[in-house]
Amino acid sequence: MIALSGMTRVALKNPKEIEALRKANALVAQTFVVLEPYVKPGVTLVELDRLAEEFIRSHGAEPAYKGYAPHGHTPFPGTICASVNEVICHGIPDGRRLREGDIIGVDIGVKLGGFYGDACYTYTVGNVRPDVRKLVDTTRDCLNAALETVKAGSRLGDIGHAIQSTAEPRGFSVVREYTGHGVGRRLHEEPTVLHYGKPGTGLKLQAGMVFTVEPMINLGKPDTRLLGDGWTVVTADGKPSAQFEHTIVVTPAGCEILSA
Repeated sequence: MIALSGMTRVALKNPKEIEALRKANALVAQTFVVLEPYVKPGVTLVELDRLAEEFIRSHGAEPAYKGYAPHGHTPFPGTICASVNEVICHGIPDGRRLREGDIIGVDIGVKLGGFYGDACYTYTVGNVRPDVRKLVDTTRDCLNAALETVKAGSRLGDIGHAIQSTAEPRGFSVVREYTGHGVGRRLHEEPTVLHYGKPGTGLKLQAGMVFTVEPMINLGKPDTRLLGDGWTVVTADGKPSAQFEHTIVVTPAGCEILSA
């Protein structure tokens, strides 16, 4: 079944497809739990990447990001995106060692049984500065506030407005260029989910829609810069950024978080 809004075509998932997506996203959630004890000073990003890949493959799944090459990109080399401090998203897991006071956004995608799971979690490494702790907590609050707006009949603009109205009054900024997206048999489907917007505008949500909400919130200004590797996105002012992401399915009364 397809929901139409203008030229946007959004596939509504049936119960069998939702169950498959539930399993894929549960594996993503389990991978975060496996990584958590290793997110500490001295650990390299590539070590975290290896742990994630071994766990994902041991459960009969494939890393969704490894080798991913959309729109002529060079293939992404890692299982996880590892975004430390000023890196907003798509950080490449390399030999960099985590240090006390860092934050690291770990984005994980898997393919299991032909369906995708996708989520992001920002870990704190030891003791972080109070303003950075507030950034991380606010970003989590932005995601939760956005998900509270979701139900059949609400609008995509409600999601973006909830994020903006949580982050901006606390002095933080919302990244505009990178968005949430539909998830199913492909990693990126319709709809595009903006993290800013006006309430009551945008695509009307219907039960069975599956998509991510993944606000990226900056300590400083919202401006971004793409590094020469073609993947890594950093804050233009060099200040920290945090991200949390869930894959959800819209229900008549709200939403189910598939990657909880």
